[in-house]
Amino acid sequence: QVQLVESGGESVQAGGSLRLSCIISGRTSSIVYMGWFRQEPGKEREGVAAIRTFTGRTVYTDSVKGRFTISRDDVKNTMYLQMNSLKPEDTAMYSCAAGSWTDRLRLQPLSASNYNYWGQGTQVTVSS
Repeated sequence: QVQLVESGGESVQAGGSLRLSCIISGRTSSIVYMGWFRQEPGKEREGVAAIRTFTGRTVYTDSVKGRFTISRDDVKNTMYLQMNSLKPEDTAMYSCAAGSWTDRLRLQPLSASNYNYWGQGTQVTVSS
């Protein structure tokens, strides 16, 4: 099993910055992608950013390109999401996820259905 614990969510003003953290533990050798997802009440979960564990390849959804940066620290077993120039529309529950290798995950690393393990989430609220 793999465990994920997020932290860093807060209420901030528009234009501000936050850094989310996700600590991963357990049997992580099978994990090939880690990602950040967000969800507002009544809406579908949206893939925000993902990072491939071995190559460091990153992918972002269009709405956060140039503002958000996903990274990982393998020594600390932690993944980060640096969020700059935050907008009210970034308000959501942010969750981190980890996925084992599948062809679907390789082709669609921002699709939530391709991930096996999930954290509980951390709330980000951006006020105008």
